[in-house]
Amino acid sequence: MADENPMGSAERVPFIPANADRKVEWAVLSFLVAEHPDHQLTIPEVSRALNTSAVDFGSEDAVERAIRELVGAGLLHCECGFVLPTRAALYLQRLAG
Repeated sequence: MADENPMGSAERVPFIPANADRKVEWAVLSFLVAEHPDHQLTIPEVSRALNTSAVDFGSEDAVERAIRELVGAGLLHCECGFVLPTRAALYLQRLAG
């Protein structure tokens, strides 16, 4: 039958990079809002905190891309080497609960 899986394997959800990026962006934003104002963190510190397993280039790059996107969206800003949530990010997090 044409609808059957000829290989008999389980259905696989395709990997979509944009979805993975959004998850990392949300993780970075949530982490920095939770740490604010008690801790000011640099980009490498954020990466180390979020990548608790063996850190590789891909996972470090994902955090850096997320920070870059969030800065561009006005939700984070870099000040004196530290990454900080903006007032908009703090407000958004309160709305999201």
